[in-house]
Amino acid sequence: MILCVRLLPPRPGAGPTFMGAGPGSGAVSTDAGAVSVPAGAGPDSLLPDLVGLLTDITPQVRAVPPDTVLADVRGALRYFDRDPAGLAALIRVRALARYGTECVIGAGPNPMLARMAAREAAPGRTRVVDDPDAFLAGKPVAALYGVGPATARTLCSYGLDSAGRVAAAPLAVLQRLLGSRTGREVWERARGTDRTAVVPDAPARSAAAERSFPRDEVDQDRQRRALLSLTVELGTRMRAGGQVCRALTLTVRYADRSTTTRTRTLPEPTAHSAALTTGAYALHDALALQRARVRALALRAEDLLPADRAARQLSLDPADDRARRLEAAADRARARFGPTAVLPGTLAA
Repeated sequence: MILCVRLLPPRPGAGPTFMGAGPGSGAVSTDAGAVSVPAGAGPDSLLPDLVGLLTDITPQVRAVPPDTVLADVRGALRYFDRDPAGLAALIRVRALARYGTECVIGAGPNPMLARMAAREAAPGRTRVVDDPDAFLAGKPVAALYGVGPATARTLCSYGLDSAGRVAAAPLAVLQRLLGSRTGREVWERARGTDRTAVVPDAPARSAAAERSFPRDEVDQDRQRRALLSLTVELGTRMRAGGQVCRALTLTVRYADRSTTTRTRTLPEPTAHSAALTTGAYALHDALALQRARVRALALRAEDLLPADRAARQLSLDPADDRARRLEAAADRARARFGPTAVLPGTLAA
C-alpha cells in the first residue's frame, strides 16, 4: 500500500478540530482540522519536515517537490497494526501537532492511484482506494497521469472518453491510436497498473517551483510574470543538472484554497527557458482565469531525463541558436554571481 501525503498551507490562528466521515464510492474518508501556527510558513518549506515525519514510520519515502511525499507503508501497516485510513490519521495528527499544518492523503496499491486519490481529496481528508476498477471507471481519461490534452482529445474523438472505456478497449486499438509505447502505458494506467516503486533517494523524475502572491491576485500580467520567473528558475536548475523535461504541470491555488491542475506535453524534451515559458503561458491561457482570485502558482517539470539521451529537432533559425548561446552565458553568470545576476527584462523592471 502506498500513501501520497500532500501538504496544505497552514492556517494561522485556527484551533484544532477533528471530524469523522463515512465511506464513499470506492473510498474511505476521514477529516481533521488545523492548529495554531505562525504566519508565513509554506508547504515547500515544510517538505523536509514531512519527509522526516514519514521516515519515522517507514524507510521507503520519496519526496516529490514542492509539497508531496510518497511512502510505501506495507510493512508499517503490520507494525502499527492499523489499516491505511488509521495510519493516515496518525500521520495527520503528528503533522498537526509538530508543524501545525493540514494534509490531504491518498492511499492506493500503487503510486499512481495514491496520487490520484490525494488529488481528489478535500483539505484535511484521506481517500483510500479500495477498489481500483470502481475508482477509475468513471474518471475522465484526462485524469490519468501522463494523458495530456492532445492525447485526451485523440481518445475522446474515438469515444474513449473515460478510463473505464480505455481499459475495456483492446490493447492493439490503443497502440494504433497513440503508438506502441504510449498506447500500452495509457492502457495499463486505465486498468490501475503502475510499475513504478517508491525508491528513497531515487533520481528526481520532476522538478517544481512555486510563487505565492502577497495578496490574492487577479491581474493576468502579474500572474504571467510569476510564470516567467518559474520557467527561468526551472530551466536554470535543469540545465545545471544536465536534464530536460517532457511535460509541464501548472497548479493554480485560489483564495478559497481550492486548486486546479493542468498538464501539457511539450513538443520535444527541453530545458530551454523560452520553450518552457511558451508551454507555461499556454497552460495558463487555457484555464481562462479572467477575474479568478489566485493565491499561488506552482509549475512542475515532469518526466525528467538526461539531456544527452533526449532527441532535439535541429533548427535552421539563427535566432534560436543565438538565444541558446545567450542562455548559456546567463547560466554561467548566475553560477558565479547568484540566481538574480541575469534576469529577463520583464522581471527586472
